[in-house]
Amino acid sequence: MTIERSTSPSFCGSLRLVLLSAMALSLAALAPSRASAQDLFSFLWDGGSRSVIPFSSQYAPRQIIVSFGDRKLYWVHKKGEAISYPIAVPREQSRWAGVTSVSDKRVNPSWTPTPTMLRENPRLPSWVPGGHPMNPLGVRALYLGSSAYRIHGTDAPWTIGTAASKGCIRMYNEDVLDLYPRVPVGTKVTVTWQKFG
Repeated sequence: MTIERSTSPSFCGSLRLVLLSAMALSLAALAPSRASAQDLFSFLWDGGSRSVIPFSSQYAPRQIIVSFGDRKLYWVHKKGEAISYPIAVPREQSRWAGVTSVSDKRVNPSWTPTPTMLRENPRLPSWVPGGHPMNPLGVRALYLGSSAYRIHGTDAPWTIGTAASKGCIRMYNEDVLDLYPRVPVGTKVTVTWQKFG
């Protein structure tokens, strides 16, 4: 569900803070004087890039299609049209496909690594509270069936568009905030390698 971390969370947090501060100072020096703090915050936070696109009319409205091939999640909001969101897909050894449904939804979910994750990286924390800036699930999570897989935000927005997860579908926090209220529990979710774009 998250990428492995080879250093301790406190070191990663400190390093991230230093890098973000340096980036903010660099951007502030280059930005026009009227640029707002909110613009800078939005850039540094995620800057989701969803768009409304034509979509195959064979899919009924109010369902999610996850295309690992496109590295996109599609919310079919009306016949022949979907909202497209960029995602991070599972790494090669964690690939899967199938049809499931949203079984639960959580705001600021807490995160507990699986035993496999802890064996692979013993330095992982045993638990991260919801709302923590280094929570791998980000700000929202949609749980898929009875599996451990989720559609969720991320604390690593630079991984969006890559094959990085251990089975979950990662989204920019800004994008999962947009998707979350649209999707009720019970929504059909099709996960496929088929390409649509």
